Amino acid sequence: MGEKITLTIQKREVRGKKVKQLRKQGLVPGVVYGAGMEPTPIQAEAKEVLRVVTAAGTHSPVMLSGAKKRIAMIKDVEFDLTKHGVVRHVSFHAVKADEPVEADVPVVMVGENESAAKRAGLIVLQSLDKLQVKALPMDLPERLEVDITKLAEAGERVTVRDIVLPAGVEIVEHDDGQAENEESEEKQTMYDLVIATVYEPSALQAANEAAAGDAESADAEQVAVEGEPEAEQKAE
Repeated sequence: MGEKITLTIQKREVRGKKVKQLRKQGLVPGVVYGAGMEPTPIQAEAKEVLRVVTAAGTHSPVMLSGAKKRIAMIKDVEFDLTKHGVVRHVSFHAVKADEPVEADVPVVMVGENESAAKRAGLIVLQSLDKLQVKALPMDLPERLEVDITKLAEAGERVTVRDIVLPAGVEIVEHDDGQAENEESEEKQTMYDLVIATVYEPSALQAANEAAAGDAESADAEQVAVEGEPEAEQKAE
């Protein structure tokens, strides 16, 4: 964990359509809820809310103070679609410091510029950018790093198994009938998921062009199917 992310909140008395007045005053309405507590309407300074939302995302704990001290995770943020960077409402889920929580944490590749693959002109393409982990709130990492410096040739890859997890952090396994490995015919685990793969630029370009061609063909077929009834009517 880096520095603690803090936000001063106030209990909110204004409800319903009247919250428009709060926004005009530079305040953001919100709510704090959690196990064993009644949902509490709150408000906070708009600039501070945006700072906290940007810093914490949905994977870092926020230390709430003011109305009541709590540790909370951001669960939902409503942005103003007509104004960039303006938060209309924020929801916090209060958690306990001694009880593990689950959160989606960003996965970041490190060492790309130092890899033999990069020096050889190959492309390392990331296919997994976040993972769900479980840890105590204050142990949740800001990100998970995977070292790709050892990647050298096309076809090589790194998986979740290559991540060195911080102490007290574990990957959340999902029993969702994941795809079976064609060679071993064994079910893959979360640790077998591919994070990044090395490609030849020419092969990657060919694959992209093929995918684009398939998409165009599908669009053409859809247009043809949609146009059939009209054509039949004209023929009649």
